[in-house]
Amino acid sequence: MKNVSNEELHLVANTIRGLAMDGVQQANSGHPGLPMGMADVASVLLLGYLKHNPSNPDWADRDRFVLSGGHGSMLLYSMLHLSGYDLPLDELKAFRQWGSKTPGHPEYGHTIGVETTTGPLGQGCGNAVGMATAERMLQDRFNNDDFQPVDHHTFVMCGDGDLMEGLSHEAFSIAGHLGLNKLVVFYDSNRITIEGSTDLAETGDIKKRFQSYNFNVIEIDAHDYEQIEKAIKKAIREKTRPSMIICHSHIGWGSPNKVDTASAHGEPLGVDEIKATKLAIGLPEDQDFYVSEQVRELLGERAKKLSRMNKKWDRDFKKFTEANPERAQAWKQHMENHIPENLETLLPNFEKATATRSASGDVIQELCAAIPQLVGGSADLAPSTKTFINDANAITKHAFCGRNFHFGIREHAMGSVMNGIALHGGFRIFGATFFVFSDYCRPAIRLAALMNLPVIYVFTHDSFFVGEDGPTHQPIEHLAALRVIPNVTVFRPADPTETGAAWIAALKNTTGPSILALTRQNLEVIDRSVYPAANNVEKGGYVLKQTGEGEPDVTLIATGSEVQLALDAADQLANEKNIRVVSMPSCDLFDQQDAAYKASVIPAGGGKVAIEAGVSSGWEKYIGLDGKTVCIDHFGASAPYQKLTEEFGFTVENVVATIKSLN
Repeated sequence: MKNVSNEELHLVANTIRGLAMDGVQQANSGHPGLPMGMADVASVLLLGYLKHNPSNPDWADRDRFVLSGGHGSMLLYSMLHLSGYDLPLDELKAFRQWGSKTPGHPEYGHTIGVETTTGPLGQGCGNAVGMATAERMLQDRFNNDDFQPVDHHTFVMCGDGDLMEGLSHEAFSIAGHLGLNKLVVFYDSNRITIEGSTDLAETGDIKKRFQSYNFNVIEIDAHDYEQIEKAIKKAIREKTRPSMIICHSHIGWGSPNKVDTASAHGEPLGVDEIKATKLAIGLPEDQDFYVSEQVRELLGERAKKLSRMNKKWDRDFKKFTEANPERAQAWKQHMENHIPENLETLLPNFEKATATRSASGDVIQELCAAIPQLVGGSADLAPSTKTFINDANAITKHAFCGRNFHFGIREHAMGSVMNGIALHGGFRIFGATFFVFSDYCRPAIRLAALMNLPVIYVFTHDSFFVGEDGPTHQPIEHLAALRVIPNVTVFRPADPTETGAAWIAALKNTTGPSILALTRQNLEVIDRSVYPAANNVEKGGYVLKQTGEGEPDVTLIATGSEVQLALDAADQLANEKNIRVVSMPSCDLFDQQDAAYKASVIPAGGGKVAIEAGVSSGWEKYIGLDGKTVCIDHFGASAPYQKLTEEFGFTVENVVATIKSLN
């Protein structure tokens, strides 16, 4: 690198090592080995190649850096602090402590400069693939011969643990298939895991694996600055493939007695070993969290250069927008995720019985016509989930201007890539599969909830009404399992019209993931000239019908396909009891309403019955200890769904009998 010597790189790297050692030791908790082993690579990146701006962390054309092995967070915190982000040294000293900006694993939205929440191994790999995909999609939409507002790389640092996780196989297979040449993977190949050598559990050939994925694979000594720089240059010059830089490193590099040991992975080095290490690498033995003035000056000069780059981009972008007003408006809509206010007027008018998955497909076509940044895909199930956007191309390695993703049969990666696209910015993303396979997406859903990412899932075949496919494909516990994740909004609409309203509510939810659970079987359209409007979905639950006046004798609470069952049962008992039917498309939204509204929908008095083709767990919140359920607390069976309806008691006769059994 111009104007940067190996001695200066070494000084920055050793400073990172010192900060990592001291932070972990002071917390008496953490992982010093990764930061010490990859500090040399980090110093080359910081001083020569990573394009970002500490004074403007949200610069749209910044490079993205993802530390997938989030346990090595002191590496990232040290990089951010030294680069000039608003992360004071006192925050590094408060590593892993209450209220600090330096939690044990990096958290997006909590610490400035952190691009994604990492920790569960492999997720950062998928996030990085999503970020690189979004970059290419924006390139194809907005770059022209005069100016390229989108021209950045995604760098991800991962380790042996990440690459053992199945998710990384799925995600990097997608990256190679799409030819994401702006994705650069640094593989920290230190051959150590918590239990010891990787030889205990792994004998695969990483190089061959990634070559088979269509990666440009480069091998280097992770402690040789010339090799590191040449590898980064080669990766940046690559035009058709993502790059994998295999960094042969030594975990705990610099420690005289703990280098290359499992104990260096996740334990403090100890006071004596830290002193010995500092002596070995040339840091003051008696100073903790030491940063020399020379290091401050080096990174300060780099920050000034990066700021100038950002300002030049701003000037060029202003000229670009003035010369291309229509494209500038489209850019604003994409980057600000603008949602039109008149979406309800765009919804289809449903008149005949329709599966809610099919209704959702019709809604998607209308919404996508009005929301150009809305893109989506499926894990090889678009024909069944009805999620292919008509009149739009698929995204391929030759054309990223499309709107349809073919994720392949890779549900794990689909969720993680969706998170990466949302984190990058520029697009609103939805993904689809059968509801039973939400188990494969759950880790990514949980992280999306933790990061407040507005991703949307379309999960079809939502109950045992799948029928002949049998219990392996019949979701029973999945509604309850997803409802208990904080900040996840689950919708199970009662008819095609509620499905459209649920889509609008999901699009309006910009602070967490939304899930639409949709039927394969046809549902009757509820006549909204007789019953309340479907936009009550935004309240989560609402009174759909009551057979008498005043306080009801019985309140039936139902979701999805069981709402019609509740209506039919209420009609049958209309002459005997005053029955209220509540449609509860989203328990999550209902719980957010004020106490007065909730009491107006589900009164304190009277009997209560919950009806849902899933487990009963969770319904006690609404029906109390004396309430009854028509649910299914066992696995399903393989048979036509009409037969299962009878066998599992989802009939008017059984609901009526349940109502009559109330005390």
